[in-house]
Amino acid sequence: MTVLATLLGTFAGVGYLKPAPGTWGSLAALPVAWAFHQLGGFPMLIVATAAFFILGVWATTIMTETGGEHDPSEIVMDEVVGQFIAIMPLSYPAWSMDIDILALWPGWIAAFFFFRLFDILKPGPVGMADRRKDPVGVMLDDVIAGAMAAVCVLVLGVLYHVVLFS
Repeated sequence: MTVLATLLGTFAGVGYLKPAPGTWGSLAALPVAWAFHQLGGFPMLIVATAAFFILGVWATTIMTETGGEHDPSEIVMDEVVGQFIAIMPLSYPAWSMDIDILALWPGWIAAFFFFRLFDILKPGPVGMADRRKDPVGVMLDDVIAGAMAAVCVLVLGVLYHVVLFS
């Protein structure tokens, strides 16, 4: 079980890349999010995000049960989940309006940038979740950072499409 938990928690070893394993995990999440979107659109991305969250809590629990660090840097499944959430404002319109999701490439850049910003700085509720110091907190801070990034992507999309080009 430890090997499987490590494989999942490190996102197939991506978490061992240095420097900044969280950034590598976020980058690795992007093509995987694209693949899930291609397989089943927005609903598939929602299901994958929920499944990865559950698997991430399990993997983090196993990987930290020895009593060491509560959030080792090699665990990047939390970044993957957060990045999936940050991409959702792109996945939904692409799916519902039959748009190639890659045509929304500026949104991908914004989603990556804002997610990393909130994950690193840990403002407000992100920091509160991180201070839980348990496996759910490890995952939850990135869920919140992803949600905050998603809101920023939505705001930028509205500014671009509604305010600038209406």
